[in-house]
Amino acid sequence: MSTKKTGIDQQLIRDLAEILNETQLTEIEVEQDDLRIRVSRQSSAAHAVAAAPAPQVHVAPAAAAAPVAPVAAVDQSKNAVPSPMVGTAYRAPSPDAQPFIEIGQKVREGQTLLIIEAMKTMNQIPSPRAGTVTAILFEDAQPVEYGEPLVVIE
Repeated sequence: MSTKKTGIDQQLIRDLAEILNETQLTEIEVEQDDLRIRVSRQSSAAHAVAAAPAPQVHVAPAAAAAPVAPVAAVDQSKNAVPSPMVGTAYRAPSPDAQPFIEIGQKVREGQTLLIIEAMKTMNQIPSPRAGTVTAILFEDAQPVEYGEPLVVIE
C-alpha cells in the first residue's frame, strides 16, 4: 500500500485565494512537479478572459517602478479613464522607453496614455479629453479588467 498523498492540499488553495484577495488579482496559478493549481475570481469580463490566452506578466525591478497614486484618494467617478478591454497594461512602448504619461503632465485629447496588450496585440489607449494627469491607477505590466479605472485626467 502506498503512503503517497493523492489529495489536493486544501491549505495551499486557501493561501492562494488569500493572495488573490490581498493583491486584487483575478487569477493566480502555481505549478510544482506534476501538480498545477489555478485559482480565479469570477468577474463581469469572465467570458472575455476565458477566450483569451493567459497574459504573460513581466516583472520589473521595484526601483524602476514609477509612483502610482493610491486608489482611495482619488475621485474616480467622473474623471477616470476606464480600461476598454481585458489585458496587460503598460506605461511605455517598450521596457527601456520613457512612459507615455507622468502624474502632473498635461495631455491633449487623443494622446496615447498607455498600451494594453490583449491576445498578443498592443492596443494604444488614447485620452478621451484634454487635461492634467492627476493619478495613474495601475502598475506597469499589470493585468487589467474591462471598465477598471486606469488614469485620472482633470
